[in-house]
Amino acid sequence: MSDDGGSHAYREQDPTTSDAENARVSIAKRPDIEPYAVTSGLPGGGQGAKARRFWSARRIPAALTAAVLLGLAGLFLYDIASVRADRRAMQWRISLAHQLATRHLDDVWIILGASVAAALGLWLLVLALTPGEREVLPMARSGTAGVRAGLDRHAAELVLRDRAMEVSGVRWAKVDVGRRKVKARATSHFRELEEVRDDLTAALGEAVRQLGLARSPHLSIHLQRADKKG
Repeated sequence: MSDDGGSHAYREQDPTTSDAENARVSIAKRPDIEPYAVTSGLPGGGQGAKARRFWSARRIPAALTAAVLLGLAGLFLYDIASVRADRRAMQWRISLAHQLATRHLDDVWIILGASVAAALGLWLLVLALTPGEREVLPMARSGTAGVRAGLDRHAAELVLRDRAMEVSGVRWAKVDVGRRKVKARATSHFRELEEVRDDLTAALGEAVRQLGLARSPHLSIHLQRADKKG
């Protein structure tokens, strides 16, 4: 145990103990929490085989883009056909052609319109190049080649939360699961915080491994004493 001035203390890794015991512990003394708060981190168990994220179909953006383009194309086609039939062009197209012919490139409305068009184009480009589906976590492949499996993020959070609540001394727990990190917050109303923290780290570490994710996330646990009622 080493002390850097009294505000933080760290327990260094012991090669003779398990990964759960080797979790680095930061004890931050706070006057509003009795007796102290414990924050621990357990490194992930390796990257494992690479698995690509699931790609979203982007149905809503695709439908909106298709509807707008179809509407504009139909409107222009109807107006051009009317002009070909010796009818007068629509007033909005006459006004638009006049504005484009008379306004300079440094005009405020020209710059504003170009900015909006560029922003929409950039948004569509980002949607096309990013996978999306942030709510689905890729699982490690095993067995039949070409078969991929994914785990719903909220389902994983419920599983880990239930596993945390099974630890003796845990009164309340909340788990947030990400692709690279799992954040767990819990309160304890009896037992020593060090003992609860060790059991909670071991339980959640094993639960994360049992999820079978393609990429083992880093586990971060924040444990504090529950507020006394009354």
